[in-house]
Amino acid sequence: MSAVMKTVLLNPPSFENFDGGASSRWPATREIESYWYPVWLAYPAGLIPGSRLVDASPHKIDWKQTIEICKSYEFLVLYTSTVGFYSDIKLIRKIKEENPGLKIAFVGPHGHIKPEETLNASADIDFVVRGEFDHSVAEFAHGKPLEQIAGACFRKDGKIVMNTPRPQLHTAELDALPYATDIYKRDLQIERYNVPFLLHPFVSFYTTRGCPAMCTFCMWPQTISGHAWRTRSVDNVVQEVKNTLEYFPQMKEIFFDDDTFNIRRDRAIELSQKFKPLKFQWSCTARCHSKYEELKAMADGGARLFIVGFESGDAQILKNIKKGATIEMAREFMKNCKKVGIKVHGDFIIGLPGETKETINKTIDFAKELDCETIQVSLAHAMPGTELHDQMSKEGFLRVEALADTGGHQLPHIEYPHLSKAEMMDGVNRFYDEYYFRPKVAWRIVREALWDSHERKRLYHEATSFLKLRAERLKWVRQGGDIDKTMVSVPGPAPVSGND
Repeated sequence: MSAVMKTVLLNPPSFENFDGGASSRWPATREIESYWYPVWLAYPAGLIPGSRLVDASPHKIDWKQTIEICKSYEFLVLYTSTVGFYSDIKLIRKIKEENPGLKIAFVGPHGHIKPEETLNASADIDFVVRGEFDHSVAEFAHGKPLEQIAGACFRKDGKIVMNTPRPQLHTAELDALPYATDIYKRDLQIERYNVPFLLHPFVSFYTTRGCPAMCTFCMWPQTISGHAWRTRSVDNVVQEVKNTLEYFPQMKEIFFDDDTFNIRRDRAIELSQKFKPLKFQWSCTARCHSKYEELKAMADGGARLFIVGFESGDAQILKNIKKGATIEMAREFMKNCKKVGIKVHGDFIIGLPGETKETINKTIDFAKELDCETIQVSLAHAMPGTELHDQMSKEGFLRVEALADTGGHQLPHIEYPHLSKAEMMDGVNRFYDEYYFRPKVAWRIVREALWDSHERKRLYHEATSFLKLRAERLKWVRQGGDIDKTMVSVPGPAPVSGND
């Protein structure tokens, strides 16, 4: 074995159009085919000489090709998700049949939440890493014994050993990491990454880790990244931006994929001021607490679009999920974004605690009042490891412990005595219809594509995919939401309620 193990880092293939790992916020097959960058895997890939990052789904790499690739490696780092976990277990069995000596580590939120269950699910897994795994897998690749690697969980003498947690990385350590975009340039094709509301092609990476917000449904701050907000230095971020602009002249924008980019006003303004002379467009995730002065500075620095989780138009639901934002904050934020010319993609969720038929209608009306450029409407999903999952399980509202069907599509798995799964799915359908079938919104979307043939083709493809899914959802609702489907089972920490 060489001094540094020949390592492949894999975001694995599973369901068609599945975006299950790395930077994906919702690990599931997308309504419209879209893929986020495997940011988390890029950092250890940069720490391990001679490594390769394989992002299977966007690059259309299937099981057979993945198995063939893995034949020539000594160490596999696989990013798994709760929805894709059992598919990944089957995949590594096939890989091990072809390469029995391969060492395999599983990383990602699922192993962080359930390290023992993950190891017990397959003897092919040599170890699991909890928390940030950048240095843990790199240390193993460089020959460090598992017993000495913080964050590692492994078997020894028939028992599972859980090493002490690895301390989170802060500014100096984050600045010392390799740039994710160096690995994109080496291993990925940026044209493969498409998100409907971002310009294509785009490139994304993090400027921070963690999120101090306490939203009960959000998986990332409650698993790998944590609630401690940790920043890269401004100069470090600016240098990666400069590199990215040089590496990818075809790129149309940079997306800063932080849990929340604008948490601290002074940092957002300083970054924006340093972005301004670089003359590039960028987008980011944002909370609706920013005031006019900050938004103006961001717009002047090239900000084009924010992704904002408004979630609900009901004040009590926002309190129930510990959102830390109010209806009035959202209204003022949207008014100021329109003043400075920053577009907003609004995210909304149907089925959160406190949801009723009336609050669904209230949220639809609220979204139309805000009038975001585009929206996404999701069914509430209680991901294992989140406070929402524990709450729904304890209160008996998890109807099934399944997040997806056998195609990786999200399924409603929360149901209330006063609000059925079918009624919530119908709410999603009505939400999209009432929002997008308004003439001014339809024209706004079409207008963007009139002078750009690439955007016209993309709009046509996305519209076709969306209308097909819409028809399937309407059929599902008409049949009462109880179509027999094989589910992707997701064991929970607490038993399913007696409502089943």
